Amino acid sequence: MSVPDLAPIPESSGLVDAYTPLADCFDEMRTAEGEVRPHWQYLLDALRTLGPTGIEERWREASRLIRDNGVTYNLNGDPRGMSRPWELDLLPLLIRSEEWAELERGLIQRAELFNLILADLYGPRELLRLGLLPAELIDGDPGYLLPCHGIEVSGGRPLIQYAADLTRTPDGRWRVIGDRTQSPLGAGYALENRVVLSRVIPSLFRDSHVHRLAGFFRSTRQTMARLAPHRGDEARVVVLTPGPQNEAYFEHAYLANYLGYTLVQGGDLSVRDGAVWLRTLGRLERIDAVLRRVDDAWCDPLELREDSLLGVPGLVQAARAGNVMLANALGSGVLEQPAFMAFLPALCQRLLGESLLLPDIPTWWCGDPDSLAQVLDDLDRLTIRSCTRTPNQLPLFPAAMEPAARDALIAAIKRNPGGYIAQERIQPSTAPALIGQRLEPRPSVLRTFLIAEEEGYAVMPGGLGRVALSHDATLLSTQLGGLGKDVWVLASEPERQESLLPTAEMQTPAVIQESAVSSRVADNLFWIGRYAERAEGLVRLLRITIFKFSERGDYRISEGNASCLRSLLEAITNQTQSLPGFIGKGAEKRLIDPVPELLALISDRTKVGGLPRTLEALGQAAYSVRDRLSVDTWRIISDIERLLGSLSEHPPTQLSQALDELDPLVTSLVAFSGLSQENMTHNEGWHFLETGRRLERGTSIASLLQSTLVPVASEQDENMLIEAVLGISDSLITYRRRYRGGTRVGALLDLVLQDEGNPRALAYQFAMLSKLVADLPKGDLAMGRTPAEKVVLKSLTDIRLAEINQLIQVEKQGLRRTALAKMLINLDQGLAALSDAITAQYFRHEEQPHSLLRRTGTTPS
Repeated sequence: MSVPDLAPIPESSGLVDAYTPLADCFDEMRTAEGEVRPHWQYLLDALRTLGPTGIEERWREASRLIRDNGVTYNLNGDPRGMSRPWELDLLPLLIRSEEWAELERGLIQRAELFNLILADLYGPRELLRLGLLPAELIDGDPGYLLPCHGIEVSGGRPLIQYAADLTRTPDGRWRVIGDRTQSPLGAGYALENRVVLSRVIPSLFRDSHVHRLAGFFRSTRQTMARLAPHRGDEARVVVLTPGPQNEAYFEHAYLANYLGYTLVQGGDLSVRDGAVWLRTLGRLERIDAVLRRVDDAWCDPLELREDSLLGVPGLVQAARAGNVMLANALGSGVLEQPAFMAFLPALCQRLLGESLLLPDIPTWWCGDPDSLAQVLDDLDRLTIRSCTRTPNQLPLFPAAMEPAARDALIAAIKRNPGGYIAQERIQPSTAPALIGQRLEPRPSVLRTFLIAEEEGYAVMPGGLGRVALSHDATLLSTQLGGLGKDVWVLASEPERQESLLPTAEMQTPAVIQESAVSSRVADNLFWIGRYAERAEGLVRLLRITIFKFSERGDYRISEGNASCLRSLLEAITNQTQSLPGFIGKGAEKRLIDPVPELLALISDRTKVGGLPRTLEALGQAAYSVRDRLSVDTWRIISDIERLLGSLSEHPPTQLSQALDELDPLVTSLVAFSGLSQENMTHNEGWHFLETGRRLERGTSIASLLQSTLVPVASEQDENMLIEAVLGISDSLITYRRRYRGGTRVGALLDLVLQDEGNPRALAYQFAMLSKLVADLPKGDLAMGRTPAEKVVLKSLTDIRLAEINQLIQVEKQGLRRTALAKMLINLDQGLAALSDAITAQYFRHEEQPHSLLRRTGTTPS
């Protein structure tokens, strides 16, 4: 890219003509005199060429990609919870390559310095003995973990990952405003930002010669393999996440997929014989390294926080024994103590023999008498922060405080000076953000990422940018909202494209062991199959029921349609277990006017067994194992969530409106089924998903046949019911082609009960279950048939041996098909027994979060 001369933007540019840098702060794009910085000119020219329409199209495309890819980040208090989409500004943050090289040197020096400090604090503690760090600051900090003292780390690198938050002072110099040393958040979001922008503005990205990010993640993989004990390139690495409720769970799953690691939760791991093992189905697999996203103190309930449900009991002992490498080492959170900034210049001189290249905001620890006196003298121009680091703690601005509050703060500082630091107040630098159809300056922060290498540290060429939504914001963090920004480090010539896929010259094994399936993952996949099929079956049943009402132009039961419609309504209640519904107390009133109950089942999130609750359960189970789902599959999940949101936010008031919502929903559910069949590797995980699907479909078919065919209706109503069952089971075309003698119960049972070639028949479900269950891992039950296999074999044999002529016989006194009812009840009980057998054999049955849903309507956590 040629660099044009410094030039003002033409005033005719509607996009940027109102862009005016804020006073007393550095602006990334424009000088204080209003001139465009040279490296921004090409971007602005490209935006001017696109015009407002082109920019809006690309913004919509970026939003769609983020939504379809399921990129989420949960803000505290946001009602959207885990479904809150990541917000990305279309404009990248541009940094010249020459400036970045200087910044890199400062970041690498800083990482080396922190690594040496961390090694000393958990080793000889010379820095405390020499008085370079006050003992009260370290030993009194909750981030310093005494049980981790003396643990030797692989390669002498306790600090494997490091991130620094940067902004510029008004003179344009970079300053560090925060250090992240436990489990730095944001590298995955930075990568996703790059993926999105490179797709929506590809030519601009290509012509700008942006430094690529793949090399940084390749270094991450190499480092994890090199530092893992015993195994080298064959090391088994996992990403340890707190779970789906964590605000950055998307990133944990995204990085695990991108790096080729297994995503695990604390309950998936076990420490035995001083080593860490992954609990998989029927066996344990040795884990060599853990890329953790769980904060230090929560990692081991035995030696750290005893109330932690996120960690692995015994993990500290495994690290102490040298049998597992943790990135980062436990206890590294002590370095996030903001008071460290007051001591870093002296520590850098002592440990590295050089000045700190990348300084912090000027910081004073009030525990030093001289610093305390200076702080109290200049209190109004400073920011005060507590050293206790309690959650959601915000800095204090004495100049803006009421006199009484200010006096109370001074008294608190004097009473406990070592508990406070003071920092110089600075105005963060600004960067252009696309607000509406114009650019506006917004306060910005750059988070940079580093990974340890064999000789030093590698810096991600870019990072995660953040801009505030308001002009006057003085605090920027992911939890406080704002927009994400891709960060482009501009090279002088085109960058070579890189990939994480192994090349011919890499000495890697030709075959890598596939990621194993833990009991938790298998459990969630099993219930994904059940929820997806349950939702699809309910949608099909609701659609046909509404069609039958609409054919008569009246949504009230009359004498002419009473038997048929009553059976369908009772089938809905039996399938959803939304009692009392159309069966229990007050059913007659709801049967006379079924519309309110049907609408509630379609759109009411509080309705137990209703469609929204089932779809919510599907989304949560899928979110729990999102690292196992492809991008295309996740887009279908996003579509389903969007349709669910539409149903809840704009609930239909008429059944005809509900049909318009149900039609695209069934399409998405069928697409999900197709993708799981065709795009998902048929491994252990797929077997559990498919087993859940077949089990749930069998349960739905048995329930439907009990409600519609066991009670005997008039010939007209029975024909209507048979037609409805064929429509629900998607078998009407086959029926019409195969059976020429009209609608008969025997023909229907032949097709929907006994036909093993019909994917919607009960026999097909049991035949598939027989194959699926046989292929599940046997573990210690390798000899003979498992309980699950025995259940399936018995039920499949009963269906094959059943005589249709006997099943359709009517008990004249009760007007019921008793033999059919008995068989369907036995089959339904067989499916329930199969579910229990699978749960007992493969899942952690002491938790069983999902199997309660059918009975209680609770959603798995």
